[in-house]
Amino acid sequence: MSDKAIGGITPSGKRTVLGTVLPLDTPFLVQIFPVYACNFRCGYCLHSLPREQHGYISDKPFMDMYLYKQCIDDMRHFKKKLKMLRFAGIGEPLLHKRIADMVAYAKKRDVAESVEIVTNGVLLTEELSLSLIHAGLDKLRISIQGISAEKYKMVSWANIDMDEFINKLRFFHQNKGYTKIHIKIIDCALSDKKEELLFFKMFEAVCDSIAIEHLTPTVKGIDYSNLSGGRRLAVTQSGTPLLETSICPQPFYMMQINPDGAVVPCCSMSYPLVFRERNMTIPEIWNSEAFLNFRRQSLDGTENVGGVCASCSLYKYGLFPEDRLEPYVEQLKKLISKI
Repeated sequence: MSDKAIGGITPSGKRTVLGTVLPLDTPFLVQIFPVYACNFRCGYCLHSLPREQHGYISDKPFMDMYLYKQCIDDMRHFKKKLKMLRFAGIGEPLLHKRIADMVAYAKKRDVAESVEIVTNGVLLTEELSLSLIHAGLDKLRISIQGISAEKYKMVSWANIDMDEFINKLRFFHQNKGYTKIHIKIIDCALSDKKEELLFFKMFEAVCDSIAIEHLTPTVKGIDYSNLSGGRRLAVTQSGTPLLETSICPQPFYMMQINPDGAVVPCCSMSYPLVFRERNMTIPEIWNSEAFLNFRRQSLDGTENVGGVCASCSLYKYGLFPEDRLEPYVEQLKKLISKI
């Protein structure tokens, strides 16, 4: 295994014990979901299902720059900087023709300690790589789908030239400046220990950190037992044991802005709450009575929130021990009631 390998932690490192710092006047994370489209159809992802089975995700496939800049300008009115502004979501961020401009604008407005992109990396060109690096991108997280073109075809229905792809990553790494590169692969894209070792050997030279992530059953309508080869999916995405919890921590530390401008309180594929108010700023939405009330309800557990939360398991597979809120419930109910 590579000495760059990480496991059981996020690529960003140690997490804050969430219950000790809530309520937050500024979210730790705002996720910008810039593109509701993808050049891959990975078998474990929503994009592997027919569009009519997706439900509401976004009314627009691409976020326009005027809306984006408005959102970034809004974030300057939070009391603190975000810990992270992340370009991710149900789609491939590099499909957005102005993704480098988006990064540059966020860095120019200085709204976050770290600006990051989660991507499959296949659309990187030398021009785009240099544009992202010069824009000031702090971290590029690249999701690998196999160690061969054949495996990519099997996992993602994508035809790629593996040598060309690795050369793209090598170019980015050689010119990366201050940008950090994190490479990860999902375990169902690896057949055995031999392939795991080959994954590290192929990619450790073109990154700063590397990890094998674990398949998690988070999209309804996908047969994960088939993808996992029948093995029990009993660990989180990062490989830590699943924790007993009924409180989703996501609405307490993050929000997501979708391509159509809707704001949602989590990374779920179905949204429990959607803000479409154009007359409210991003900080006003974060501190709104509707968002506060949703957090109050969440402290009683996802089953009591009802709706999509009652049947959601996504948060459990992304949970770290520091995120668990049960020990702080009574304290937090009192604190939030005073807001």
